[in-house]
Amino acid sequence: MEILAVFLVGLCCVLQSNGIEVEASENNGCRNFQPHTVMLQEKQSYRTSFHFQPPRNWLNDPNGPMWYRGVYHLFYQYNPYGALFGDFMIWAHSVSYDLINWIHLNHALCPTEPYDINSCWSGSATILPGKGPVILYTGIDANQCQVQNMAMPKNLSDPFLEEWIKFAQNPIMTPPDGVEGNNFRDPTTAWLSHDGKWNVIIGSWNNNQGMAILYQSEDFFNWTKYQDPLYSTERTGMWECPDFYPVSVNSTYGVDTSVLNAGVKHVMKASFNSHDYYMIGTYVPEMEKYIPDNDFTGTGMDLRYDHGKFYASKTFFDSVKNRRILWGWVNESDSIEDDMDKGWSGLQSIPRRIWLDRSGKQLVQWPIEEINKLHGKKVTFLDKKIDSESIFEVQGITAAQVNS
Repeated sequence: MEILAVFLVGLCCVLQSNGIEVEASENNGCRNFQPHTVMLQEKQSYRTSFHFQPPRNWLNDPNGPMWYRGVYHLFYQYNPYGALFGDFMIWAHSVSYDLINWIHLNHALCPTEPYDINSCWSGSATILPGKGPVILYTGIDANQCQVQNMAMPKNLSDPFLEEWIKFAQNPIMTPPDGVEGNNFRDPTTAWLSHDGKWNVIIGSWNNNQGMAILYQSEDFFNWTKYQDPLYSTERTGMWECPDFYPVSVNSTYGVDTSVLNAGVKHVMKASFNSHDYYMIGTYVPEMEKYIPDNDFTGTGMDLRYDHGKFYASKTFFDSVKNRRILWGWVNESDSIEDDMDKGWSGLQSIPRRIWLDRSGKQLVQWPIEEINKLHGKKVTFLDKKIDSESIFEVQGITAAQVNS
């Protein structure tokens, strides 16, 4: 057959993908990454070269991605003790200047207090104007109940934000009446309304309805549940890792989470039934209601970010490049035995820029422009005939990663 093959070879050296082995040390009840020695690739089978991964062990949900003082931050769910999901989940923390090359830092949040002693589960980060970032996260308390907690950086002048302090009055939100303690989790990035109130939604399930429970605050410390959910439906399961953000109707540029005007629509995303589903619609703050253009139907017609392995996703607004970036957890679904043998499980998707399609009916995604850094030497073949079952050696390249 006649083919045109253009090979793009990734020659970029990626810190996290080169396999930095870590030495476990105890700190605040958590094992932390300590750079120790470079590890040969064959010591951890099948590791990817360009997707984000920790040096070892289990990874799942991306948490609190943000840009702060010239640095991109990615927190994520991590089991410091093994390659399987565990009963001691923490917020691991890595930073980057380009979303491609990552530096693994000591862990940000670990189970240490009665309100999170059984795990620090997913959540989000919000940048408060003039005050810096704040983390909202779900703690599994001493009674195995899901409660919402807050943490602040110890040193706002540190661009790496290496130390976090938990709020003394945690928990700041507890399951409301009628909501079971295991159905109340994953706070979103907060948005500021025109009335000066902060708003955040929590994923939940109650009365056979998946829902986004709305909480409001005037000071970001004291929160009150709004009388009705921002949105609820009987056509889904329990809502995990909700996300709520505006998208421009006239531009591919992203907008800040608090933007509300005639030039935006709002995306409501929820994770359930092993996939990430979303709706596009209108946020009406006077009624505190979200009105989707098309409601969830519980069928294959519902909009999804991805039809592969992609779950518990989280977006953030990158104010430097005026774009909204999407992260998602890729669960490879290997067997338990294979994960234990590999010594790791899970990775994050290649970050994607996301915007509203011209039709206004769906979202468009594209790998961030920085991914071009991974493209190296280009080798081109024109009108090369390759016979069936034959072998053709591509000369002039040495990397194992090739795009065609």
